[in-house]
Amino acid sequence: MCGRNSLFIDQADLEARFDAEVVADGGYTPRYNIAPGDDLHIITNEDSDEIDAYHWGLIPFWAEEPEEGIINARSETADEKRVFERAWESRPCLVPSSGFYEWKSPNGGSKQPYRIHREDDPAFAMAGLWDVWEGADETISCVTILTTEPNDLMNSIHDRMPVVLPKDAESDWLAADRDTRKELCQPYPKDDLDAYEISTRVNNPGNDDPQVIEPLDHEQSGLGEFSS
Repeated sequence: MCGRNSLFIDQADLEARFDAEVVADGGYTPRYNIAPGDDLHIITNEDSDEIDAYHWGLIPFWAEEPEEGIINARSETADEKRVFERAWESRPCLVPSSGFYEWKSPNGGSKQPYRIHREDDPAFAMAGLWDVWEGADETISCVTILTTEPNDLMNSIHDRMPVVLPKDAESDWLAADRDTRKELCQPYPKDDLDAYEISTRVNNPGNDDPQVIEPLDHEQSGLGEFSS
């Protein structure tokens, strides 16, 4: 799954990386610990030259009142679920990230958080779906992040991972038909991702600063060191 994200690249670099301009109300603030229910900066297929902020948690269109929503959707079955039907059909988006977090429970013990990122890219894109919940007095633009089977790196940490898109597939994801997009929902090559242990400061969403991404003294990176 993907239950925590970060995006702390400078705004100018973010806009240059995705060839898009930040248009979100309130602008852009680097974030080191983005939790479900917060806003995620995303790029939609309808406005591929804009970076806007959407509520993280896709709210079912039939919900009578706003709720936290669904933060992740399984890419293998999203097209079969009523809640994602119109989003999968015509509302793909990119979710920029400086790295996401996942927790591992070694031998059933305390959960150890890891940061997963790309050394060679200060921001990459995860595949998402967006929608708009409409109530009597308000509308909420919302987003969910698609997940897939883990690659070899993630397999030793968790049984799911977000759909991380290769850079040259980002525009395809936004423009492709539903069948082609499903083909793009593949585990990301492990050689392009790195992971290391971080402190449990990330467990508290109130901790939103560079200390969150600092490695533990016994930093682990690479698949071999994760394997038991």
